[in-house]
Amino acid sequence: MKKLLMVLMVSSLVLVVGCGPTFVRDTDVEGLDNDAMSTGLDRSDLDRLFAENLESLFSSGVAKSWQGGQGGEGATLAIERFNNETSEHIDSQLDALLSKLQTQLINWGEVTVLEDPNKAQYIVSGKAYDAAEKTSDARRVQYFLFMQVIDTKTGAIRWQNEAALTKALLN
Repeated sequence: MKKLLMVLMVSSLVLVVGCGPTFVRDTDVEGLDNDAMSTGLDRSDLDRLFAENLESLFSSGVAKSWQGGQGGEGATLAIERFNNETSEHIDSQLDALLSKLQTQLINWGEVTVLEDPNKAQYIVSGKAYDAAEKTSDARRVQYFLFMQVIDTKTGAIRWQNEAALTKALLN
C-alpha cells in the first residue's frame, strides 16, 4: 500500500510538472518573434522604428556632409539617451535602440562617435511619445519616435524624423 501511494504521488507530480509552461528559444520555434505579446515595444517594433529613422538620417543632407570628411576625419557625434515621454515602461527598449544606433554609426565609418557630448560637433537625440486609449474590450497604443541631429556649435537642428507604429490588445 505504501509503495502504491508513493507511485501515485510521483505520477501526480510528473503530471503537474509536465503541464506547466514550456521554455523555448527562437531557434526552437519557427516564427517565435513574429507575434506581438503585449502593447509594449518588442524587437520587431524596434527594428522597424530604427530602420525608418536610419534610412531618413542616411539620406539627409547632414549625413551626406559627413561622408568623406575633411582630411580623412569624419564628423564627431555623441548620442544622448532617448527620452521616454510615453505612459509605457519602455526605457530599456529605448536604451537598446540607442545602442543599436551607436553600433550602426560606429560601423558606418563615416563619423567618430564620442562618449563626451562636450567634444562632439553633433548630438543625436531622440524622444518617444504615445497616444494610449482603452475601451471595455480593447487597448491601443500609438508610438511616435522622433530622432534629431543638433549642431553643437550653432544649436541648429540639422535633421529630424518621426517614425510611428501602433500596437493593440483586442478582445
